[in-house]
Amino acid sequence: MSHNIELLKKLSEAFGPSGYEDDVRAIIIENLKRLDTNYKIDNLGNIIISITKEKSYPTVILDAHMDEVGFLITQIDKNGFLRFEILGGIDTRILLSQKVKIKGKDNFIYGIIGAKAPHLLLPEEKSKVPHYRTLFIDIGAKSRKDALEMGVHEGSVAVFDSQFIKQNNRILGKAFDDRIGCYLLLELLEKTTDLPLNILGVFSTQEEVGLRGARALSLLMDANYAIALECTAAADTPGVPEHDVSTKLENGPAITIADRATISNPKLVRRIIRIAEENNIPYQFKGRMVGGTDASAYQYVRYGIPSVTISVPSRYIHSACSIASLSDIENTEKLVYSLLEDIAKNG
Repeated sequence: MSHNIELLKKLSEAFGPSGYEDDVRAIIIENLKRLDTNYKIDNLGNIIISITKEKSYPTVILDAHMDEVGFLITQIDKNGFLRFEILGGIDTRILLSQKVKIKGKDNFIYGIIGAKAPHLLLPEEKSKVPHYRTLFIDIGAKSRKDALEMGVHEGSVAVFDSQFIKQNNRILGKAFDDRIGCYLLLELLEKTTDLPLNILGVFSTQEEVGLRGARALSLLMDANYAIALECTAAADTPGVPEHDVSTKLENGPAITIADRATISNPKLVRRIIRIAEENNIPYQFKGRMVGGTDASAYQYVRYGIPSVTISVPSRYIHSACSIASLSDIENTEKLVYSLLEDIAKNG
């Protein structure tokens, strides 16, 4: 199966922190036009695609979220340094010296996350991870006035500034959670056109700050099944005990049995396992009951839509650069498509 690497690159490098998904939405809409697919955008910026062929056909929700973790600029001091809050879950340990890009009024402004100089630290500070509120973004401004003239203001948002790279069978880049899911959803919308199946495709907003986009629109959704297409943490790295390795690269799509937000529908999970084994598709289980996805938003509506999360493993999610395997992306697409085929055939 060939991969549209250019689309993966565009999605990964696009600017789209929670609540500010405009650039990602524009890329997706461009591709939906190519697929000749009708869509609508709600008040929160969610993209909803409704492909209804026959009312008697089963209906499946396919969801992927557009937003990435990022930063909200809350204060610019007199010397031009920017203070910030974190949008989504980011480990403070990875912030020091990271490059970020900020959306200004007319262009992007680039900066570095800084902290007190190491040689000025007190002995007790040297062994502690600094709280993010002690950090700042340095954009090279000389003063608050200078920063404002550069186009930054309180309320500006920022993301990590990272280049997408394909290296052998793996890809490196930011925002794989969940731009890989967005990529898979676009691919599946194209490949399922001939299936006797109704599809509700959702590219959601603000997932990283509480599944807000999906929660808002889920009240209007009615379907037989809901599948969240995600990117989940792989922990197959040095120093991690085997029982704490949530997923591994090259071991196929990860099926979530349970996380902090939901318990996946057991019958649907068993069905996915059967389909994977019948089609010789490698799979694994998400081994830690952490995180939460848009699947939970659909599980609580109507009389409860049977929901599940199927994810591509990726190392270092919610950081400046993640690593994922193209074979895992391929096998995740195969598994979800095979599941849709089975639903189309058997309901």
